[in-house]
Amino acid sequence: MSVLKISCIVVDDEPMALNLVESYVEKTPFLELKGKFSNAIEAMDFIKENPVDVLFLDIQMPDLTGVEFSKMLPKDTRVIFTTAFNEYALEGFKVDAIDYLLKPFDYAEFLIAANKAQQWFEMLKRTTQPVNNTPKEKEFLFVKSEYKQLRIRLADVLYFEGLKDYIKIWLKDTSKPILTLLSLKALEQELPETKFMRVHRSFIVALSNIDVIERSQILINNQRITISEQYKAKFIEFIESNSL
Repeated sequence: MSVLKISCIVVDDEPMALNLVESYVEKTPFLELKGKFSNAIEAMDFIKENPVDVLFLDIQMPDLTGVEFSKMLPKDTRVIFTTAFNEYALEGFKVDAIDYLLKPFDYAEFLIAANKAQQWFEMLKRTTQPVNNTPKEKEFLFVKSEYKQLRIRLADVLYFEGLKDYIKIWLKDTSKPILTLLSLKALEQELPETKFMRVHRSFIVALSNIDVIERSQILINNQRITISEQYKAKFIEFIESNSL
């Protein structure tokens, strides 16, 4: 299982604190340092063009405090505050910071906060991943024939033959087709594309029941069906993707 990487920047007006957090980030495998800044204004300009996941952000800085800066960040950008003054802790959590590191802190404390950030982004990834709502392919259809609703197993179909407003449904192990009032175009929209293909204005074939392909003709159960020019390119693509 791949480790989720988290991009980050460090913002602190104290050079020693800035370098220390930088060293902590660089020794943490799942963190990717994108930059370090001595004031919030520079960091803000950078983030506009280079979005990151997490800021390790000092609170007490000139011009713009860390708390003020955090309120301007994109909603999915998270903050871990770093400060020498514990009275800012409550203020930090009011802006929904992931964690609050009180200076001086060691690598073990830093790593706990970084792990919290990783867990948060893993949870975000799980909740935002698209759900596979692909419908299950149909296994049968009901068709009207002779005042009845007949259940047709698609696995039993050899091919469909269009006759103006009617369709003949040719099935395995039957000598006579089922006749139903329906257009081939309407039927085509109901069939799974992976199993059926239109090869002619008047024919849709079951791909798994093709016996032989010879020049521009398909042989299914001793019936020859011509592949028309209109549908030839798609059919050739199918053949090439299933050839040795």
